[in-house]
Amino acid sequence: MSQPWYRQFWPWFLITLPLCAVVASVYTAIIASRGGVNLVAEDYYKQGKEINQDLSKFHRSETLGLTFDLRVEGNTLTVRKLTGDIPNQALFLSLFHPTLPGHDSEHLLTADASGTYRLVLDQPLTGKWQVRLDAFNHEWRLQETIRLPLPHGQVLDPKGR
Repeated sequence: MSQPWYRQFWPWFLITLPLCAVVASVYTAIIASRGGVNLVAEDYYKQGKEINQDLSKFHRSETLGLTFDLRVEGNTLTVRKLTGDIPNQALFLSLFHPTLPGHDSEHLLTADASGTYRLVLDQPLTGKWQVRLDAFNHEWRLQETIRLPLPHGQVLDPKGR
């Protein structure tokens, strides 16, 4: 007398293999649906055209001979003009994280009496960041990739693109 099929090894073994594939597929679908990747822009053509317009801002900063000193100590970020023929004006400072768009931020900085721009952050920054410094009237722009914390200051100049 032979055993019923559900008491034998081979039917359960053959059922288990496709069942594992189904469970893994469902788990992969759950992981994929939890959060989309924001590294690819939906309006890439428009952004490409804007990049060409922004290049003139870098050329303008080179013409003006602008350089700034960026220092980060704890959660305080300071920017000081080293060279350049511009008056002390408000500046836009943008911080972009390469992989976490939720951490990006933009700040309006004003100079104190000594010409130093200060920004106090909620928490210290670490890792790789893209720093962009714009004139208040958007006439010129400087940009640099930095790795925080900085042991020494970082010079922002037109060649740092």
